[in-house]
Amino acid sequence: MRKMKYSWGAFAGRGSKWEKMAGENARMLPKATHEERKKQEAKRRGKLKTMAGKLLKSVASGKEAAEEKAGSEDVAGNLLKTATSSKGAEGEMPAEETICGFIEQGKFFEACDHIYDLEHSGNDGVGKSESLYTLLAERMWTVVGEALSGSGRIFLEPLQSVGESLKWEKQKEAEWLGSGQETESVSTWSPNFWRKDLEEKLIQYMTAQIPQFGSSSNTDKTALHQHLSQLETTFLPSLEHRSDVFKEAGLLVTYARCCHASLSSHLSTLTDSNHFSFSQCLSVYEWGLKMYKSGSETCLRPRETPQHSLSLGVQCLMWIILKTEEKLLAVARKEVGKALKEAFDIGKPPCADAAVIQILTEKTEAAWHVSESLSEKVEAVCLEECLRFLESYENEVRSFLQLDGCPGICSGLRILENCCILRIVWHKLTYICSASTGQDVKVNGFLDRMENEISGHFLQAVTSKVKGTLKEHFKKCDSGFYHILESLKQSFLAFGKKKTDTYEALVKAVNTIIITEYMHALLTTSRKPSSVQRRRIVSKIEEDHRMLQTVFKECLGPAAGPLKDPIKAILELIQTSDAEGMKIALLPILKEFPDLRKEHLSAVLDIKDSLSQEDRAALLKAFHDNCRESETEPNLLFADIEVNPRKYGLCGCFCF
Repeated sequence: MRKMKYSWGAFAGRGSKWEKMAGENARMLPKATHEERKKQEAKRRGKLKTMAGKLLKSVASGKEAAEEKAGSEDVAGNLLKTATSSKGAEGEMPAEETICGFIEQGKFFEACDHIYDLEHSGNDGVGKSESLYTLLAERMWTVVGEALSGSGRIFLEPLQSVGESLKWEKQKEAEWLGSGQETESVSTWSPNFWRKDLEEKLIQYMTAQIPQFGSSSNTDKTALHQHLSQLETTFLPSLEHRSDVFKEAGLLVTYARCCHASLSSHLSTLTDSNHFSFSQCLSVYEWGLKMYKSGSETCLRPRETPQHSLSLGVQCLMWIILKTEEKLLAVARKEVGKALKEAFDIGKPPCADAAVIQILTEKTEAAWHVSESLSEKVEAVCLEECLRFLESYENEVRSFLQLDGCPGICSGLRILENCCILRIVWHKLTYICSASTGQDVKVNGFLDRMENEISGHFLQAVTSKVKGTLKEHFKKCDSGFYHILESLKQSFLAFGKKKTDTYEALVKAVNTIIITEYMHALLTTSRKPSSVQRRRIVSKIEEDHRMLQTVFKECLGPAAGPLKDPIKAILELIQTSDAEGMKIALLPILKEFPDLRKEHLSAVLDIKDSLSQEDRAALLKAFHDNCRESETEPNLLFADIEVNPRKYGLCGCFCF
């Protein structure tokens, strides 16, 4: 038999005296010589002699201190000399000596009966029985420690006596309660703590045998697989090897329960680490599931299974699997939420919808390779977290809008693009995952509200900037209008989801705002400018029109064709040389823009160079003859433009 380096004394938490004793017992060899055995026996007797002497000192009464000190060791010596026989030279030996003899011989069950008799004899003195119970418990745990350290077969008989003593304690406790004794007295009775003390010591020992995983922050999946393999090939077999002697001693149930507790606690500690990832939790889950399905006959699955009930091993493994699953789902929820938050950061460019779909499906796919039922739970958690994220994102967007008032064009477009991505992602997820109708309604509700709110703020920002720029556009050489158009073009071109309805509707809405504000600025500028001024205004209109056409054709592509273009119509009208041609050019304008009023046309004719009063009157009459009611027409352009006659300046700098 090989020597064991493990010291049970340190594990059990006793003083140095018991550590030495445990260490020496651990070094006993089954093939030792007769002389070596005699030496070891003498050592044990010497140590018990000291303990027994102290015990007798504490319980002796009616003697002086000097007599106790002088005679205690002799009494203890006599006690040990007669421990293996029932009588001494002077007749029946004292009860304490008999009990110490039983303890020394490993006959703990017999010692229990004698201590109990002493306890209830009325001669217990100053608590001799309590001290004897303590001495008995310490010796029992020493035997358990020796059995765990590798000397199990040598200590089989005393270990069996430990099992009998625990049964004795349960029997006495039942008798005590059945006799109507006070519950408080039972709860404080020393043997009542033996089973708990034994379990604590077993768990401490077993936990100390678990291979080290390293730092709790170790996120290496390979290292975790190696650690789980060590548990399976080294730790569990070593516990199984020692389980036979505990089974023969009648302690297998307690031993197995402690195996379960130590393993469960270790795996729970691993998965509870904040650094443990979803994939690592999945590895632990897969390992537990494999152990459960393997059906191997180990100490985790005792062969003595009560009929019609799960064995303790099955219960333990199921508990490990369920607790790991609980942690796994929590980590999945945490990682998905974090990934979505990073992907849709308002201050960062939007990410690809494929990346978002991967965030929401990769964990489900990984779980599917382990367990179909687990993958369904992971999928449900990911979908729930997606809904939770959308709710928080809506609140974040709302707070952003309130904080910023009218957010910049770029930030507004980023949020709108995020909404487009989320809508595309959710649409694809409904085909990949088992999303419910209720979830679909919720998601679309979140996205509709966000798109409407951010679109309103975005268009409000565009309107404000364009209106402010065009206010002086026809009075300055560089009003900043071109800069706004270029900025909008670049922002729209950077928009990743150009094929969505949201994008097309947004660009068309911006086009309408710019055209409306442009026409308002043009028609409300100072009237009756000079010939030079009129030519400059027409030239500016031509340049602006080319710029607008370029921007919106690039942003919308073929969809830019059907956009209303009043600027082009007005240019064609004022660039026509004769009055009859102008009348012809006026007719399509009246048809396309039925809300055009007489004062609007008069303001446009003021820009026309070399137009006689007769021609003006003829055009106004043609307008009167062909105009129609427009109250029911949608998307009216000129309806809200008020044109008031103004005095015009005499200088040529447009400062009217």
